[in-house]
Amino acid sequence: MNMLIYNRLVELARAERLTTYSEIAPLAGLSMDNEADRDSISEILTEIARHEETQGRPMLTSIVVHYGNDNNPGDGFFAAANEFGRYEGSRDPFARLEFWVQEVKAVHSRWTRG
Repeated sequence: MNMLIYNRLVELARAERLTTYSEIAPLAGLSMDNEADRDSISEILTEIARHEETQGRPMLTSIVVHYGNDNNPGDGFFAAANEFGRYEGSRDPFARLEFWVQEVKAVHSRWTRG
């Protein structure tokens, strides 16, 4: 697991903040301008999400969003949530938004209480 990215996400969660893929990718020497690097950051975040799932914690990766247009998490976030049985996989944008907001609130709550 990439501990630089993991530790940064924990730090941001404790501060009740969000981040973007573009902000965290350089921590792993990756650029979101490169398609292969986008695949790599997705794999890193999925690994972190699986780790958090095994620890019984909410999806820490929910605080990572696209920069710019929609400020939403990527499809990999929802695929991991579906894998863990947390999300049924609906493509409905309102269902996705509602699930994501709940997960971000759970992450912030978990990491601000210590």
